[in-house]
Amino acid sequence: MAADLVFSALQLQPVAVARTPYNEKFAVPRQPDLVLDGSGIIELLPPYNQPETVRGLEQFSHLWLIFQFDRIATDKWQPTVRPPRLGGNRRVGVFASRATHRPNPIGLSKVRLDAIQIDQGKVRLQVGSIDLVNGTPILDIKPYLAYADSEPNAVSGFAQTKPSSEIQVRFAPDVEAFIQQQYDYPNLQRFIRQLIEQDPRPAYQQQSGDRNYSERIYGISIWQFNVRFRFVANNSAEVVAIEVENRTF
Repeated sequence: MAADLVFSALQLQPVAVARTPYNEKFAVPRQPDLVLDGSGIIELLPPYNQPETVRGLEQFSHLWLIFQFDRIATDKWQPTVRPPRLGGNRRVGVFASRATHRPNPIGLSKVRLDAIQIDQGKVRLQVGSIDLVNGTPILDIKPYLAYADSEPNAVSGFAQTKPSSEIQVRFAPDVEAFIQQQYDYPNLQRFIRQLIEQDPRPAYQQQSGDRNYSERIYGISIWQFNVRFRFVANNSAEVVAIEVENRTF
């Protein structure tokens, strides 16, 4: 019967684009609300950037964002994947995961709606903690319905609870002094700390047993900052530098 099914190709046009602190995939939270900061803006695109398209949306506190994994190779999907929550060494079916490599590169994210800004023909939705790379195409926006979407007693398999962090993050003294001067980013230190506490390393590096912690320097690119850090022990990390416009602090 399946062989008799014929579907026409579906062409999707982005309705908006996400503006977020994250310039690359590395260190983006694996789900929204895993960090307190890292808010974003959903900027509607023509011809959808009309006040009429968001009329009544201010009555909702949260949104569903349907987006495209536009930085993922579409031919790389496999029927099974290794979720980070399982340490990267156990496989589950791709449809039993939220892996980015999927048959169709589509993702779903729930975000808090903080404000709607309409100004000079532009419509922007200010949202809370977000888990999207800057520039991600948004394919659709839907209001979150508490009575239908919330399931307090739901069973979530291997991801039943929010991941806990055992990573202790410290900052080099000169880096901490620089952060304290970034008045436009009052929560920058907390933001960086919580991103690193997630341990953004690939699971195989977390589990490899490599003890040459200080030799590998990782980087997180947020806004105009390139944050450099290293793991000095299995549960300890140090932010060693922050680069801004080719200057290092």
